[in-house]
Amino acid sequence: MPAEPIAPPSVAADESGGRRIRRLVTVLALAAVLPALYLPGLVHDFFDLKIYMRAMDWWAAGHPLYDYAQSDRVQGELYFTYPPLSALLLRPFALLPLGLTIAVFTILTALAVVVTTRWLLAPVIARHGLRRAFTLTVAVLLVFAVESTRETITFGQINMLLVVLILADLLFAVPQGRRWAGVGVGLATALKLYPGIFIVHLLAARRWREAAVASATAAGATLLAAAVAPADSWRFFTHELWATNRVGRTDYTGNQSLFGLLSRLTAPAEPNRVLWLALVGLIAAYGLRRAARAATAGDALTGLTLAGLVGSLVSPITWTHHIYWFVPAVVVLADAALGEDPARPGGARRRRWLVGLAVGTAVVIVYGVVSFQDWGVAPVRTDSPGDFLVRNAYVLLSLLLVATLPVSRAPAQAATPGKESHQMDTPPK
Repeated sequence: MPAEPIAPPSVAADESGGRRIRRLVTVLALAAVLPALYLPGLVHDFFDLKIYMRAMDWWAAGHPLYDYAQSDRVQGELYFTYPPLSALLLRPFALLPLGLTIAVFTILTALAVVVTTRWLLAPVIARHGLRRAFTLTVAVLLVFAVESTRETITFGQINMLLVVLILADLLFAVPQGRRWAGVGVGLATALKLYPGIFIVHLLAARRWREAAVASATAAGATLLAAAVAPADSWRFFTHELWATNRVGRTDYTGNQSLFGLLSRLTAPAEPNRVLWLALVGLIAAYGLRRAARAATAGDALTGLTLAGLVGSLVSPITWTHHIYWFVPAVVVLADAALGEDPARPGGARRRRWLVGLAVGTAVVIVYGVVSFQDWGVAPVRTDSPGDFLVRNAYVLLSLLLVATLPVSRAPAQAATPGKESHQMDTPPK
């Protein structure tokens, strides 16, 4: 066979230079778009962080921590709602100038975005031979563009710091069988409770030791806080934990949980609690079963992503800044699309579906559900199909991903780089 012609060095250099220019233009374009995406969020003016700091001042003055309240135009009276352990960790920040505290929280969140994005993408880059620096740069910029990140930064929330604890545990410590596996999830649960869904995930995946370590860590950290602040701890766990009205209106569009969806269907009346609990049970059973199957197969990322999405659906209150789990979902979809062989029967169609779902998810979470709309202060009732779709976009997207997120068939530890493939897992029979 005749040898294939080799491109002259000048042509190869031109093509390489063209690729570098296109990559540079892509990065600059993404960076240029970010300020416009953040403009609506700047009106938040670190509202949540300021509530935390004022609550700490109130507490330091000798008042009961959970008596602190602050008025809000949309939500009414807002209270300090974190567990006592979070209050103990936040209290030293109240001693700093507010501007310095804001800077520290913003920098820590930015670092958490960079670190966690690298954790998510490093295996994908290695598997598919992607350009490391370019892929990571684009991915980090895209994660900064996502509404949950924007809301976390502009409200002054701690969500990304919890994500670091959860991912470090479930991506590294648990799969590698480390002795401290479960500690990260346990600490995150003691700080903000909703990460407790990942303890349930460990139980469903039959990771008994890790679930026990996580539970013991959460209990130990909570008891330590109770030893320091016994009265506030007793009040939180016996009363305030169950008072959802302290967090805000459940029908507000920013609440992207299943309970929020039902509240918007029945407002101003409360949704039927029995119906809600029945739906929660069905979704949790199905979603956590899929998550456990993924973790058992060695696909830790898909497993934790499914568990995170289930947690956001079943919690009574899930604000938009809580739903980080769309980010790893996009990574799972992109990884599966890159690994799909279009020459296989149905491969091209499956790849188009995966690419379409990844791009569609990315578009929805970048535009968001609250950033560019003023949903007002009146009780919400979704009567038209269009209004229902827009106001519940994250809930519906979460349900779709819980049902369709691809699970890798091959255990990660046994797979060869470049050979792993994600295939659409069929629903359990």
